Amino acid sequence: MKRTFILIGAICMVAACTEKPQTITSGNRPDAQAFKGPATSFTAAGWKPGDKTAWEQQLKTRVQNGQNDYNKVN
Repeated sequence: MKRTFILIGAICMVAACTEKPQTITSGNRPDAQAFKGPATSFTAAGWKPGDKTAWEQQLKTRVQNGQNDYNKVN
């Protein structure tokens, strides 16, 4: 019985030591300005990376259409 617990403990230690390192590999910079983001398939229509005025307009539209309870129709 004691041998079983020692064997299970040794297996758990080996399994814990073989964990792969967790690193950021996406290449995105978290300190970059949001409107300079990459063009992906999830990019809003009409917006191009680096276009600050279009980015700000898109945010204003989202706030008015989706998060303003006074504009919603009951």
